[in-house]
Amino acid sequence: MSFMDARDHGSKVGSGGVASAQNEAIDRRERLRRLALETIDLAKDPYFMRNHLGSYECRLCLTLHNNEGNYLAHTQGKRHQQNLAKRAAREAAEAPAQPQPNKRKVMPRKTVKIGRPGYCVTKQFASETSQRSLLFQIEYPEIEEGTAPRHRFMSSIEQKVEPWDKRYQFLLFAAEPYEVIAFKIPNQEIDKLGQRFFNHWEPDKKVYTLQIFFKAPRAVTGAPPQGGGTPPGMLPPPPMGMAAPPPMGMRGPPIGIPGGGGGFPPGGPPSGPSG
Repeated sequence: MSFMDARDHGSKVGSGGVASAQNEAIDRRERLRRLALETIDLAKDPYFMRNHLGSYECRLCLTLHNNEGNYLAHTQGKRHQQNLAKRAAREAAEAPAQPQPNKRKVMPRKTVKIGRPGYCVTKQFASETSQRSLLFQIEYPEIEEGTAPRHRFMSSIEQKVEPWDKRYQFLLFAAEPYEVIAFKIPNQEIDKLGQRFFNHWEPDKKVYTLQIFFKAPRAVTGAPPQGGGTPPGMLPPPPMGMAAPPPMGMRGPPIGIPGGGGGFPPGGPPSGPSG
């Protein structure tokens, strides 16, 4: 190309001529082929097939290709993309319509709180089982119609109000439109057997009652065994009708004087001369 021709075509002196549309298309397909080789796994392509002649076929478009790069350049072309869209539309039309699951979207309630409810907490002790219990009575006079109060136990590590303390847990009560209230109780195992765990909602009086029993602590080491024997290291109790021996290092009352009294008769020491 002469200087005058290069100037007329808008190229610089010493450079090649302006690429034609055909050359640009060849260069574009080559770039797409290299990009597809880096990003596409042919082992997962359902339309890629190698025939007995050593060439490659596209089972969707029924085309032959000399190498893998040529096939990948074909997959980026307009014909292959149109056939993919047509096949997807046909499969969607032939597929049976399946009912969509009815997913109810739960939105958080935005209610105006009217304050805390009134409550009464009673501490109790069951002597027959040596168990401590707590009786909660929560009043909800303005509770929403058709609802009932709820409760749950929360560990100390769940809450963010107080520093974590493994000795305690929290008992929460909730009912709309009241604020949630919590009680700090000992972190002991709750006895839920039989009638030990009781809760009841009285809709007429609008009072929610909950009673919990804590499991009795385990027996202390050194306590009398179940058979009623004497623990090791301790003397048996004295027989009936005999006084217990005095402790070591202490002198008992004189023999023959009933009641002790320090050696004096039951009436006390004799009074001194008056005067």
